Amino acid sequence: MGRSLMVQGTMSNAGKSLLVTGLCRILKQDGYRVAPFKSQNMALNSFITADGLEMGRAQVVQAEACGIEPDVLMNPILLKPTTNTGSQVIVHGEVRGDMDAREYFAYKHELRGEVVESFETLSSSNDVVLIEGAGSPAEINLRQDDFVNMGMARIARSPVLLAGNIDCGGVFAQLVGTLTLLEEDERAMVKGLIVNRFRGDVSILEPGLVQLAGITGKPVVGVVPVIDADIEAEDSMSLRHGVASRTDALDVAVIALPKISNFTDFAALDAHPAVAVRYVRSPEELGRPDMVVLPGTKSTIADLKWLRTCGLEAAMKRAHAAGCVIFGLCGGFQMLGTRLLDEAGVEGGGSIAGMGLLEVNTVFQKQKHRTRVEGVVQPVTGRLSPLSGAHVDGYEIHMGATFPDAAAHPMGFVQLEGDGSDGFHADDVYGTYLHGFFDSTQVIDGLLASFGKEEAGRTFDYHAYKETQYDTLATAMRESLDMDFIYRTIEEGL
Repeated sequence: MGRSLMVQGTMSNAGKSLLVTGLCRILKQDGYRVAPFKSQNMALNSFITADGLEMGRAQVVQAEACGIEPDVLMNPILLKPTTNTGSQVIVHGEVRGDMDAREYFAYKHELRGEVVESFETLSSSNDVVLIEGAGSPAEINLRQDDFVNMGMARIARSPVLLAGNIDCGGVFAQLVGTLTLLEEDERAMVKGLIVNRFRGDVSILEPGLVQLAGITGKPVVGVVPVIDADIEAEDSMSLRHGVASRTDALDVAVIALPKISNFTDFAALDAHPAVAVRYVRSPEELGRPDMVVLPGTKSTIADLKWLRTCGLEAAMKRAHAAGCVIFGLCGGFQMLGTRLLDEAGVEGGGSIAGMGLLEVNTVFQKQKHRTRVEGVVQPVTGRLSPLSGAHVDGYEIHMGATFPDAAAHPMGFVQLEGDGSDGFHADDVYGTYLHGFFDSTQVIDGLLASFGKEEAGRTFDYHAYKETQYDTLATAMRESLDMDFIYRTIEEGL
């Protein structure tokens, strides 16, 4: 059985995911077999593994930093919010059902054994497992049946580092208050404190750090600055809204749907020096982009109604009439069609007219479609014709099937390896179910060529770019953390 170290936070957005990602890369660089683990994640960003199972993208990013393939063992429970009080519950990559908060809290004790099994299996094949907590361990109303924070530390017999976000203010109160609300044995598990997301001169902070250590009896393991590394964000709080700021770049406006999911589909575009990605929530913000993208969503019908009510549907159609390309991904692809039918009651039942930009209909189904796919963009017409022949590698995850309208024959978009195709296109409107479509270097090159900007970068390799960013993160964290203390803590355990 390998050793472990857990990073918990004083609150959500304390930077736990990024800290674990950086530690994953540091341990990999130092020759350890290391894997990430988060027993329960709540996010609309998900990923399909090689064996067709669903997990949170935060642990996918951490697995990449470790240099290993993502596995649902790393995230045995994924909660995908469907309403303000309910979520789709996914266990070991498979949907268990939709539950409101009360139902889930009554059910979660049944999942403890599966969490333990996942951790022990992962630990048995690695030198170190780096565990990420969720929210805060000071949520005392959730202490019963906890297996995400201190309950998980007990299961793993793992020492804990507690991180506070100084960028939000009140970091000393965050750390002291959190420790105060822990049980005595839980406080003993906390071996050190981290002040995260610091900006400024550390010497000015040092008197407070000395007092903090004196008050808590816990050493401050490091002060981690805001690090200039482009690592995929876990939630949509990070999205940049507004109008285009660069006139020389390809202007891509992504509609920031209320239930937007898998916004990391645009991370490769956002990283490219010749592309400016922005997220818009109103007709006023839309402006005159080169391309509008409708992204994936956990609630296609509800978000289509929002699009209609706020005026963005009409604004998109005006932009398209003026020459703008429209691109739909997953739920966004479904919205572009003629009609969406939900006789199975997946999204509440009934049917709704789509935007009518593609002559296709979507029928929602209770069975979720999950698969990894490779393919080649078929010969396409219109502005994006330079994409023809581009290789794509991604995954599909959706609750419906989309078919050509009986009276029309829209052109297919992507020819999948093996059998079948994905997506449709017509009149500078393109749609596909393929998440990861824009990760392809050939797709990005074709996209730039479509708008006459191909000279800006034919050599951009998103995979190599990400590797550089993980190394940048690791270097900055090595400089700001007491890694000797951290390695001793891992070795000593509890």
